[in-house]
Amino acid sequence: MTAIRPRRSALYMPGSNARAIEKAKTLPTDVVIFDLEDAVAPDVKAVAREQVCAAVQAGGYGRRELVIRINALETPWGEADLAAAVAAAPDAILVPKVSAAETLAAVGLRLRRLGGAERTRVWAMIETPLAILNAESIASAARDVDTRLDCLVMGTNDLAKDTRTRLLPGRAAMLPWLMTALAAARAHGIDILDGVYNNLSDAEGFRTECEQGRDGGFDGKTLIHPDQIAAANEIFAPSTEEVESARAIVAAFDQPENAGKGAINLNGRMVERLHAEMARRVLALAQVIAERT
Repeated sequence: MTAIRPRRSALYMPGSNARAIEKAKTLPTDVVIFDLEDAVAPDVKAVAREQVCAAVQAGGYGRRELVIRINALETPWGEADLAAAVAAAPDAILVPKVSAAETLAAVGLRLRRLGGAERTRVWAMIETPLAILNAESIASAARDVDTRLDCLVMGTNDLAKDTRTRLLPGRAAMLPWLMTALAAARAHGIDILDGVYNNLSDAEGFRTECEQGRDGGFDGKTLIHPDQIAAANEIFAPSTEEVESARAIVAAFDQPENAGKGAINLNGRMVERLHAEMARRVLALAQVIAERT
């Protein structure tokens, strides 16, 4: 089984806010996304780049996965962001406005030329109408090791803006696009994170949207405030009941009499071997989460 890294919560932190960058060291988020793009005004882009890369190089963030979101390569800041991020060697570099696989090929080429550390992966924002139409092609870039593509991130605010879709409770208009991107990610063996929830005063609405994302198959949710971390961590983690059920399924298939069976009867329910594979992933994820607490 591929090594599992929890990505239940991925908190955007503005790269221009030194206090927030330091505070991230104490927050129980799985992922910290240091943002050089949307959250940073043009006149402080260079300052944000410098302090984010210095913070990543200095470390002190424990087991948190560190990601730097750069500006798009075609912007005045993109190339400098990428070069600085490569030198800082975060866990991943998040590329915005990815609408075609060619963008990821170009990023991969630059990473190779810049001598990027092998551990640094690439994440891609899915936030344009063209990205939805090209979702499978974009996700398929993960098959090319040079792209280093490891995760897709839904940019629902930008997607809503470009499509003129209203982000209403339940996200009925957005769901087909969310699931299209998710299917593409799963088809090519990479993770995918749900978009942000904008209403910070609506804790119940946030929980409901996290549950929708979890039930849809997302690995976690991107966040805009530390107050959202606890709920995301809880909802995107296996529940006690899920862990107990997974243990029972794995134990049953590990019995010698079931070694050659494709399906068994477990407490009156038909359970197939594919359920055992799913159960092992649940247990692996629960173990990694437990090790972090």
